[in-house]
Amino acid sequence: MANNIVEPRTLPGFMELLPQDQIEFNRIKRIIESTYEQFGFLPIDTPIIEDSKVLLAKAGGETEKQIYRFEKGDNDLSLRFDLTVPLAKYVAKNYGVLSFPFRRYHIGKVYRAERPQKGRYREFYQCDIDVIGDGELSISNDAEIPSIIYTVFKKLDFGKFTIKINNRKLLGGFFESLGLEDKITDVLRIVDKVDKIGKENVKEMLSDLGVDDANQNKIIDFISAHDNTISYLDSLNIENDSFKKGLEEIKYVSKYMNSFGVPDDYYKVDLSIARGLDYYTGTVYETILDEYPEIGSVCSGGRYENLAEYYTNKKLPGVGISIGLTRLFYVLNEYKLLKENTQKAISKVIIVPMIDDLTYPIEVATKLRARGVNTEIFLEEKAFKKKLNYANKQNIPYAIIIGEDEVAQNKVTLKNMETGDQSTVSIEEIGL
Repeated sequence: MANNIVEPRTLPGFMELLPQDQIEFNRIKRIIESTYEQFGFLPIDTPIIEDSKVLLAKAGGETEKQIYRFEKGDNDLSLRFDLTVPLAKYVAKNYGVLSFPFRRYHIGKVYRAERPQKGRYREFYQCDIDVIGDGELSISNDAEIPSIIYTVFKKLDFGKFTIKINNRKLLGGFFESLGLEDKITDVLRIVDKVDKIGKENVKEMLSDLGVDDANQNKIIDFISAHDNTISYLDSLNIENDSFKKGLEEIKYVSKYMNSFGVPDDYYKVDLSIARGLDYYTGTVYETILDEYPEIGSVCSGGRYENLAEYYTNKKLPGVGISIGLTRLFYVLNEYKLLKENTQKAISKVIIVPMIDDLTYPIEVATKLRARGVNTEIFLEEKAFKKKLNYANKQNIPYAIIIGEDEVAQNKVTLKNMETGDQSTVSIEEIGL
């Protein structure tokens, strides 16, 4: 029999947590969820598996290479690689019954067949918000999104962060001004890798694309850090409609981000932010942990004007962001940024019966649960010391001990597991 045992293992790139870590993971997820609802976003859920034709209608490029795709019978199926494309399908499908602008949040798992590494997984949670307009969508929404990022990360309270913003119209218009109209998509993807591969490698890739040395240097200079980026953009005096529209939008977004409560030292205009996904058309965001930039973005997104065009003839522009919760949790845990005073147990109290008849202990548990107290009963026949050891290992803060005397008095013995203090009280006197 033993020879048939299969080694229990988890595939690389998939996060699996022990209960105490899962409790903390869920706490962070609830903070994100409650903040989204604080800003008026509505919950939805979509299938993890979609028809490949629907899901990949506008994937292409690097994204399509990372898709988990398979056949089942006559069906060509794919696992969702983000929550934005399923959203486009959802809005197009339910257009007749939704109210616009449609503000939705979605927290769920997505799948990408990329190489597992620190902070990057093949299966991971994304926590998305998007605002979808019917025909048009005010640029004011682009300014509100960073305030939601700021609110979430301030509540999590694990260190300084910077929300980096840019605009794809700026980038595209600049590349057009260099005569690179037919290479914009490829140049955007190369520029988006600058933080990972460095400027020299970017220049080498641009050279392979057929961009001459002069334009390579102009691109590198453009995406490099500038003391006052808006003034720098003004000084270029580029007469390109896309560039001018992008500059107008980024000025507008920067102005109202302050009104939405995002302090100047928590965001910056960064012209190297391009976002690799093809569907972004305007404002783009990335959020970096200041002390750990090597981790990369833990929250990103942007504006898209034509995402739903493959599902409907109606124009449904949108803007949104996604917090990579799995990656974020890895960062918090790896760098010991999780708060020590956070919840360590699900149960607030454990009932420890020291009698054979469980009627009274069960009644006590039922009454406590009715009062909203998370209550566990130790039902196994173990020695008293082992029962308390179990409570300690589970980090349960209180134990209720019930023996013959407690039953006779219609009371319980309440023990503080941290201090060791205990007292005999009635059920009504239990202050948990």
